[in-house]
Amino acid sequence: MARRSETTLPASLLLLSLLLLLSSVSGRAPFACDPKNPATRGYKFCRVRVPLHVRVRDLIGRLTLQEKIRLLVNNAAAVPRLGIQGYEWWSEALHGVSNVGPGTKFGDGFLGATMFPQVITTAASFNQSLWQQIGQVVSDEARAMYNGGSAGLTFWSPNVNIFRDPRWGRGQETPGEDPFLAGKYAASYVKGLQGTSGNRLKVAACCKHYTAYDLDNWNGVDRYHFNAKVSKQDLKDTYDVPFKSCVVEGNVASVMCSYNQVNGKPTCADPDLLKGTIRGQWRLNGYIVSDCDSVGVLYDNQHYTKTPEEAAAATIKAGLDLDCGPFLAVHTESAVKGGLLVEEDVNMALANTLTVQMRLGMFDGEPSAQPFGNLGPRDVCSASNNQLALDAARQGMVLLQNRLGALPLSVARHRTIAVIGPNSDVTVTMIGNYAGVACGYTTPLQGIARYSRTLHENACADVSCGSAQRFGAAEAIARQADATVLVMGLDQSIEAEFRDRAGLLLPGHQQELISRVARVSKGPTILVLMSGSPIDVTFAKNDPRISAIVWAGYPGQNGGTAIADVIFGQTNPHGKLPMTWYPQDYLAKVPMTDMGMRPDPARGYPGRTYRFYKGPVVFPFGFGLSYTKFATSLSELAPRKVNVPFSTLTTLQQNTTSSSSSSPPPLLGSSQAIRTIHSDCESDAMSLDLDVDVHNAGGVDGTHTMLVFSSPPKQGGEWSMEKQLIGFEKVDLAAGSRKRVRVNVRVCKHLSVVDRNGIRRIPFGQHHVHIGELKHPISVQLSKLGVN
Repeated sequence: MARRSETTLPASLLLLSLLLLLSSVSGRAPFACDPKNPATRGYKFCRVRVPLHVRVRDLIGRLTLQEKIRLLVNNAAAVPRLGIQGYEWWSEALHGVSNVGPGTKFGDGFLGATMFPQVITTAASFNQSLWQQIGQVVSDEARAMYNGGSAGLTFWSPNVNIFRDPRWGRGQETPGEDPFLAGKYAASYVKGLQGTSGNRLKVAACCKHYTAYDLDNWNGVDRYHFNAKVSKQDLKDTYDVPFKSCVVEGNVASVMCSYNQVNGKPTCADPDLLKGTIRGQWRLNGYIVSDCDSVGVLYDNQHYTKTPEEAAAATIKAGLDLDCGPFLAVHTESAVKGGLLVEEDVNMALANTLTVQMRLGMFDGEPSAQPFGNLGPRDVCSASNNQLALDAARQGMVLLQNRLGALPLSVARHRTIAVIGPNSDVTVTMIGNYAGVACGYTTPLQGIARYSRTLHENACADVSCGSAQRFGAAEAIARQADATVLVMGLDQSIEAEFRDRAGLLLPGHQQELISRVARVSKGPTILVLMSGSPIDVTFAKNDPRISAIVWAGYPGQNGGTAIADVIFGQTNPHGKLPMTWYPQDYLAKVPMTDMGMRPDPARGYPGRTYRFYKGPVVFPFGFGLSYTKFATSLSELAPRKVNVPFSTLTTLQQNTTSSSSSSPPPLLGSSQAIRTIHSDCESDAMSLDLDVDVHNAGGVDGTHTMLVFSSPPKQGGEWSMEKQLIGFEKVDLAAGSRKRVRVNVRVCKHLSVVDRNGIRRIPFGQHHVHIGELKHPISVQLSKLGVN
């Protein structure tokens, strides 16, 4: 989402951008309505007890057209005559308060902030309460910095795009490849950031980048020129799912439209997506903002309109409220004067942004007298925040392999550890992208040194590992040590914004280093991988000399402690992969520009993600081992049938029309399915409870991450879905203990599919619910009751 460094802006835009920046007063509170200023007390928009919409209307009515237009951009200009200071809208808080956006500055009492694990790592915990807790801490620190004049209150996070392609450089920012998982993450993190105090906002979150955005720069195609061709089916059942959850369940205050086009229209100028879907169907209570410079992109790069005034008018009329960039500030007045817009269009956009600012308390006077006004420097980088960052890193660790129980290591037997690899003593690598300044770091080497004596050798100058010159030194210490830990993988030089990966193998000579060290190691060899995306480590998986493999993701400021805690058994790992790990040869079959999720055998297209792809994998979605063994069983009373009621036969015939045919199928045909909107989804009959008994059958206390999937009836490729995640639970169990967990299956939510026309339906026939090795059938049938 960063600005386009490779694009040269016209001199007029550069000048205006500079003027806007100079006119804004970065982070000085209060934003407006200073109680010490007698003039502001007379304004209705400053009166806290006046209804919000009345205050907003009063303020808009006092502004000139030129003043309004200068508020349409991220570095909104001051209106001194009304006591309104400038405001920078652009701040980031993906996994901690970040200084990527200009709205946040470290220094002046705030030297850093708590840097939690990168999102892909935290998603591996499958823990909604953790995600919300992290959001609460991040917003505490954000409010504290705002109170101290070092940050704004509008944070353009989280990124909830689907991690569709394993090469995407920004996949690390997302909760992974599954729409249900991404949606639950979005709602949980947003609730943590914004708080749950009615219409009042602690900070304003923003779900980005809407929609079908997951390509940065691949084979000469970049995000500024890419037209994502997406079927109605994939849009409804994959790409839009986390955004809908973010708005409907999370009540997010903002959605960001993306750079790319979708089916020939720039997302920031598509009224069907903005006014129709986000604000209309999902009823967004907030504002829609462009990705930075994307209004300029649709004119300059995509040539979507003939004139810049037409571009300004198209975006505002489509439903855009705020431009990250100067384009609207430069061209909106001309668009109004030319009749392309009316001033009321501008007023509607301002009403959405000003309402959010008032919900934040920015027009309520001195922040210290408001809710959250007591937060300050003591609430940033606190001991409890640091502990939560450590807990999050521990929960995100995924144990991928553990031959013969090689892990955990023993402090009694493994007194000397060889710590090797380009990521063995790193700091900023651990926090990934869109991060700020961490409170401090514990590297893997430092973490391991707390348990045993260490021998250290990077062996590679960096993750590119272009030379094998130091491999001999690495082999030498591996021969001496009681165990060897290789910390390898990627960093932002390999995967990042505007940097998609070329392949899935380890860079440079990393594979050679791992194999050579494993061959000579005196004790067990543990491979730890840092990355935000899948790596094809088939060679290591198949090498009997490599005892264990741990994926650490980008584990945040306390990543080294968490890695060591897992290796030495202080933490029993319970993370699960939030994305599929594909073999390298998968890439030859899937161009990044192909947005199709479902397989197409006719052209050799294998499909994407665990939901549709049936080919070989290195490690599957949802995979992760533990140091103990868990067994699950279903209650004998688990329901096996559900009846879907209808009121009339006419309704039945209308709703069982096959999405692949223009005429209704036979009444009991195999492809029948009812639209969910015509079902009594809230009926008790449409809800099933499955009682699952979870048993810790091993000798170690542990947490079981129970994933629940459903699969629809096979209907000739109509749905083309293997299975879909419908729920997950964390179950803490002492060794030898049991616990019963109730899984609620809502037929409309969990047993429905989307047809080729983008219509969500419940298929009749035999569905299955999958829990671990369990596969429980549920027959969905037509209810005879009520049919006439």
